[in-house]
Order: sequence, then structure tokens, then C-alpha cells
Amino acid sequence: MALECTAMARKLRIRKSLVAIAGLGLTLSILGACGDGDGDDGGGPYGTSDDEGATSPENSPETSPDAGGDGMAELQVHSSDVGDILTDADGMVLYLFTQDSDGTSTCYDECAENWPPMIVEETPEVGEGIDESLLGITERDDGSQQVTYNDHPLYYWQGDESAGDMNGQGVNSVWYVLDPDGEAVEETTG
Repeated sequence: MALECTAMARKLRIRKSLVAIAGLGLTLSILGACGDGDGDDGGGPYGTSDDEGATSPENSPETSPDAGGDGMAELQVHSSDVGDILTDADGMVLYLFTQDSDGTSTCYDECAENWPPMIVEETPEVGEGIDESLLGITERDDGSQQVTYNDHPLYYWQGDESAGDMNGQGVNSVWYVLDPDGEAVEETTG
């Protein structure tokens, strides 16, 4: 039973990278029922610390960060080593892809696995320093709604595990963080 639950948890984490995490509470309830049978919760829905590769959803590189929990995202401005940049409500850094144009995403399949799009169900709320007139939504091929800023579709980087991580900055000279004006910040940290 524990092995089945672990396998199910891994499949669900991978699947969550393809959709918004609006159903996270339901997923946790389902996985929470998969205890190890000894009366405790088995270290949580993602197994014990003995499980190789077990991670929480917040730290999983396979999981697009949850920007609002209910389909609502909040864009914010945070200070970084390269200046003020855009993040989501949880402080996860957002990126633009220079190969996108006219507010349309060209990042699908393997690209979208590595660079999960910022998906919402409604127009996101904005924090201080965000120019609401630059905010938009573009429809992806699967019908989901991706946030745009200054006509740039926004993405996360699967290699960012914590708020403030900028491990995707400058990757292949086409992925960059954005400043509050919606422009690419091409400076990198050393």
C-alpha cells in the first residue's frame, strides 16, 4: 500500500506541472489518506524522509509554483541582485522567453516542462510597483490562460526551488527576469 501511494504521489506531482495547482488541497487530502499503516501520517503525503527523491510540492522542480491557490495570482516587485524584478505572490521569480512575440507563447512540450507557464483562471491581482496597464492574458494551445506582462508571456524555471532563486537568469541567452517596466534584465549575478 505504501509503495502504491508513493508511486501515486510521484505521478500526481508530475501531472501538476501541466495544470494550475488549484486542486492542491484535494490532492493533499487524497495523498494524506495514504499513511504507512502505523497510525502516523508516514511523514506527510510525500512519504518519509527515507523516500529517495521525496520533496514537498513547494520545492519540487516538477511543480509549477502556486501563485494564489485559487487560480488567482498576484504579481509583485521584489529586490534582487540584478535590481527590482517580477515575482509571484510567493516570491517565485518570473521569466520571459525572448523567442515569444506579440504576447504569444512558443514554449510547449519539453520547453514547458522546464519553464512552466504562469497559469491563472482570472486576471491576476497586482502588488505595489506593478503597472496594471502592462498586465495581460494569452490563451495557450490547450486553452489555459497564461499571464503576460508588457506582452511577454511569463514563466517559472523548474530549477528554482525557493523564493528569490534566479537559477534561470540568462539561460541560453534567451531566458531573463523582468523589471517592473516589463523589460528583460540581461544582467546576471556572478
